[in-house]
Amino acid sequence: MTKELVIQPVTRIEGDAKVVIQLDDNGNVADARMHTMELRGFEMFCIGRPVEELPLITTRICGVCPWAHHIASAKAADGVFGVTPPPTGRNLRELAYLGDKVMDFILHFYILSGPDFVMGPDADYTVRNVIGILNANPDLAKKVIHHHHLAHQMVEMISGRRIHPVAAVPGGWTKPLKPEERDKALPMAKELLEFAQFTMKLAKENIFPKYLDMVKSLAVIKTGFLGLVTPDGTHTFYDGKLRVMQPDGSHEDYAPENYLDVIAEHIEPWTYLKFPYYKKAGKLVIDPDNPVGVLRVNTLARINVSDRMATPLAQKELDEFRKLFGRPAQQTLLYHWARLIELVECAERTVTLLEDPEITSENTRVPVKPRAGRGIGVVEASRGTLIHDYETDENGIVKDCNLIVATGINHAAINMSILNAAKDLIKGGKYDQGTLDRIEMVIRPYDPCLSCATHDLSGRIAMRLDIVDADGKTIDTLVNH
Repeated sequence: MTKELVIQPVTRIEGDAKVVIQLDDNGNVADARMHTMELRGFEMFCIGRPVEELPLITTRICGVCPWAHHIASAKAADGVFGVTPPPTGRNLRELAYLGDKVMDFILHFYILSGPDFVMGPDADYTVRNVIGILNANPDLAKKVIHHHHLAHQMVEMISGRRIHPVAAVPGGWTKPLKPEERDKALPMAKELLEFAQFTMKLAKENIFPKYLDMVKSLAVIKTGFLGLVTPDGTHTFYDGKLRVMQPDGSHEDYAPENYLDVIAEHIEPWTYLKFPYYKKAGKLVIDPDNPVGVLRVNTLARINVSDRMATPLAQKELDEFRKLFGRPAQQTLLYHWARLIELVECAERTVTLLEDPEITSENTRVPVKPRAGRGIGVVEASRGTLIHDYETDENGIVKDCNLIVATGINHAAINMSILNAAKDLIKGGKYDQGTLDRIEMVIRPYDPCLSCATHDLSGRIAMRLDIVDADGKTIDTLVNH
């Protein structure tokens, strides 16, 4: 008989999930899946609302990812109204957004994924966490906390709020940056750039070398990649064209408004997450040995699809990365390395934007008028490509809303990584705490945000409701496929 192993909850990710591993009669892995147990309904919440409210509503999807939804939503609303923000408004959006990326990447590397590498995957779970890092290296922990808080302060100065922002509106940005605010923010940005370089050096010298064998062998799957690039192929978070890269490195580019030519969505009855996949493949096959239509997004995907980085220090890091791992790199654990290259770029680009004299211009927005229209906003969230698609009636009221979230796009790859790792690590029914943590470790590189990804209540995803009596006996089951 098969034996079921359950890892619940999956730790150090945003949201609630469990991993279920099925062993066959010989104790080898027959199947493994990540089940997501939460459900949110923001697409339906948005319908019937004035479109200018959506940049405020959608930030509440998640307290970790509010900036990505805020900026994508504002860009989609721009499209509905048919307006283009003035250059300063556009640059202030990007500036605050990059500050958020610095916060997020510091958080993930040191606090969410860091314990696996600093404490080691075989360390007891009671110390394999941020408290363990604090006790093991208090000076480093203090640096992390200081710089994470510093990034928060800088974003608040630029935008007025750290989380659930309100500054980006259709047509631009509500809060001009005062010269004295810029003068306070610029030293912060320069200090954060120094810390980003410190982190990159620390990882390359003291962390990554210890785990190169694991990087080369654990959960290595072969997929395509998706990400935004500028018209000349440069790495970007804020604006650009969609690039799909095949496993052999060939690629094709699409205008963001044509995203439906690139992405289709698939559902399975065992999870509340949808499975966006590469539409031209014709189908989705979630098989680590022979995947079809599987795309990956997030840090490694962006590094792979981009011809170059946007800043010189980050470009130097990309050159070194490609000499070691080629293009496209397929090793799942390299998401962590790619994330630090992006941390350097975000901090470097933040300094550049603050040094631009026009950043304190008061011309930050243009007026808008309600109309029937459609707008599509695409950005690179910390966790990958994020799409907001709105359609309004003649009064500017939303009549259709679709969100395609990065974690959803990575959903198939996450499950493939779990199955691949479980098959390699569990043989003959033998496993220990370190084995199970290594399986969790192949989830954390994707930095999944499950609150963002489980967002549909329109009947397009499968739901199951078990009705049980006082003794725990199931008396009825309601299923929507």
